[in-house]
Amino acid sequence: MAIICFIRYEIDPFQREAFRQYAEQWARIIPRCGGDLVGYFLPYEGTNNVGWGLIAFDSLAAYENYRTLLKADPEGRANFAFAQSHRLILREERTFVESVDATFHSRT
Repeated sequence: MAIICFIRYEIDPFQREAFRQYAEQWARIIPRCGGDLVGYFLPYEGTNNVGWGLIAFDSLAAYENYRTLLKADPEGRANFAFAQSHRLILREERTFVESVDATFHSRT
């Protein structure tokens, strides 16, 4: 069973490309800190101010360890600072969901 941290971002629609850059930086940082990056997603059509990030963990304890490592990671801190300086994230919500194993990453 995987625990997925489902992050919903309310973003400034005029900062879409900055959000893309922010998301791309996590591709290196998140795995290094222990998360299984499922992906980041930008709005494509319809609502233009919502983006998502999905990160999988084996447990909530693994998530807590990840958060500790992330806070100490120089690139992680720089990426958070980038988002703050560009004011691209207006609001962030985190929800933890459980995967249905037979459907997650095509596991059977």
